[in-house]
Amino acid sequence: MAERVLEVAGLRAGYGPAEVLFGVDLHLARGEVAALMGRNGAGKSTTLKAIMGLLAPRGGSVRFAGAEIAGLAPFRIARLGLGYVPEERRIFTELTVAENLEVGRRGAAAGRTPWTPERLFSIFPNLAEMRHRRASAMSGGEQQMLTIARTLMGNPEAVLLDEPSEGLAPVIVEQMAEAVLRMKQEGIAVLLSEQNLDFAAAVADRALILEKGEVRWQGGMDDLEADEDVRRAFLTV
Repeated sequence: MAERVLEVAGLRAGYGPAEVLFGVDLHLARGEVAALMGRNGAGKSTTLKAIMGLLAPRGGSVRFAGAEIAGLAPFRIARLGLGYVPEERRIFTELTVAENLEVGRRGAAAGRTPWTPERLFSIFPNLAEMRHRRASAMSGGEQQMLTIARTLMGNPEAVLLDEPSEGLAPVIVEQMAEAVLRMKQEGIAVLLSEQNLDFAAAVADRALILEKGEVRWQGGMDDLEADEDVRRAFLTV
């Protein structure tokens, strides 16, 4: 059994008086890709934000690489090796592609091959062609590539990806899938929030379905694809 790099137990979180997560349990093994799925408003993005410390948990435990991280500041969690790619991208628009990548640079753990711009350009050839272009002059899909590449420059042990395929052209979605599979090959654990079943099936080993802030189903991606009743109950609009 692969080593668990992320373990979440009884996670509760919300905004103001509204409770959104009601005791989420999940785990992620090294080199595993798990898809956190569910309808809009189910709590997917909130789960990622609470794990990353962008939203203070109201209860429960979040352990990363064996250490309790619930309540830590996001920058401290990032320094421990947990990367986060937000849905809204958050790149430095006045910096070039190369400069954005340098901002994210952080040393690799012992025994790991560090990510470099050249390695990342092999996954995202579009970025290689525009390395000196300001990020503000890039398309939305290109900015999403840059956000993932910048996160990998931090040499994370695990990555949280929030809706990586949303609103992107099919050719860009294919590159996103390739990037996720490359992370898996490198032994990076990936937890992605996703509504696109086809994308999730192409990259994920397991799926967890959230409904009203609770994990209501979990299993292999093959099981989810084969179970029309589960998809109809929790994923269709």
